[in-house]
Order: sequence, then C-alpha cells, then structure tokens
Amino acid sequence: MRRLISAVLMGLVGLAPVQAAIKGEEVEYKAGDTALRGYLVYDDAVKARRPGVLVVHEWWGHNEHARNSARKLAEAGYVALALDMYGDGKQANHPDQAGKFSGEVGKNLPLMKSRFEAGMKLLRKQAQVDDKRMAAIGYCFGGSVVLQMAREGENLRGVASFHGGLATEHPAKPGKVKAKVLVMNGAEDPFVPAEQIAGFKKEMESAKVDYKFVNYPGARHSFTNPDADTNGAKFNLPLAYNAKVDQESWAELQSFLKLVFK
Repeated sequence: MRRLISAVLMGLVGLAPVQAAIKGEEVEYKAGDTALRGYLVYDDAVKARRPGVLVVHEWWGHNEHARNSARKLAEAGYVALALDMYGDGKQANHPDQAGKFSGEVGKNLPLMKSRFEAGMKLLRKQAQVDDKRMAAIGYCFGGSVVLQMAREGENLRGVASFHGGLATEHPAKPGKVKAKVLVMNGAEDPFVPAEQIAGFKKEMESAKVDYKFVNYPGARHSFTNPDADTNGAKFNLPLAYNAKVDQESWAELQSFLKLVFK
C-alpha cells in the first residue's frame, strides 16, 4: 500500500521513481612526482563489472567538457575516468597557455605515456571495471593523445578521436597497434588539412590498423564543445559547436564501443 501511495504521489507532482544516481568522484593519482586530478564516474546501481573508458581532455585542460563526456559514458553503462594530462587539474584560460600546456605533453612522448598509463592503471583497478575491456576517447589535443597511445601499442580495445590532430612523429608500425581506431573529424576544420588526412589514412593502411574515418560536412574544429562558439569569438579562432554533428558523432562512438567490447 505504501508503494502504491508513493507512486501515486510521485505521479501527481511529476517526479520519477527514485533510482540510483550516476556517481562522480574526484580522484587523485600520480605519474612520477606529478599529482594528477581526475574524475571517475559510474552507475552505482550496477553490480557487475563493466568496460572502462578513459576520457582525454581538449587543450584547455581537464574541464567540464571532459567531465560531461565521462558522465554520458557512465549513463551508457561504462565506468569512465576523465584524465588530467597537465597535472594538478590545471586549465588554460588563453590559447597561448593552452598551446604551452599541450606542447609540453604532446612533444614529450615518454611524459604523455606515463600520464596516460597512470590514469589507465587507476581505472583498471576499480572494483567496477572489467580490466580486460578498456578503451579511450579524446577531444582535440586528447584525440591526438589517444591516437598516439594506440600507435604505441597500449592494451586497449579501441580508441576514438573527436576533432583531434592526426599528424605524428611516431607513426604506427605493422603489428603493434592492438586497438581498433575511430576518427571523427570536421570536414571544415582548418587545423586538419586534407594532406594530413591523406597521410593518416596511408599510415593506418600501411600499418594494417583496423580503423574508420568519419568526415562530417560543415563541421569545424571543436564541434562537440558547447563553449566553442564563445571561445572562437573571444580569441578569433575557427571553432564552432555543431549540435547535429555532436549528436551524430556521439552515436557513432556508442556503436564503436559496442563493437569493440562485444
């Protein structure tokens, strides 16, 4: 009877039945002597172990955009960790600073690997995670990072890049890449010219990587970030949010994750 009354009252006031919420936790971990501050998210109603997905932030740093993606992944049934690749959770407030932060990591492969692997180690040891089923996604700078980690042979089922750079000084070698690769690119992104795309495809094919490249017509750089228009106008950068492509690329990611984790 109490349940019936509760259900009726919820219906009267437009409330949904109480369910376990998506749980987000601030986590601190280290790579060498550097303190890193991440964000771990999962559905605490699910008792079974499930795949883990690492989320690597844009060049702005570990911000709400990366955290929101981690939450969406948790809602989709995964355990997600938004990484901190810069240390101490720091964020850039100007493109010059963002370029400096991302360059320090992007041009130092051992540093990039150590910080990525520190996050991967943390996610693998979570009680909710099936550590044999791991993937990574990244945005902008983060997209470049996850592609490079695939090139380096990290033990991941798949990596997905949203509007990330494709060039590298350390190309993939045949037999080394374990992950399936998904690249989602804005066709109007001036940071990823046609010759870079052609070079990337040639690299993947030469290394016999299982990859998919999706080019979204009309999409510019940072098409998944709702703050892109504001940042583009503020700093005179070719950034633009595209709600349609954001939705389409997220659906593409969901299909990809189901494929790699089956």
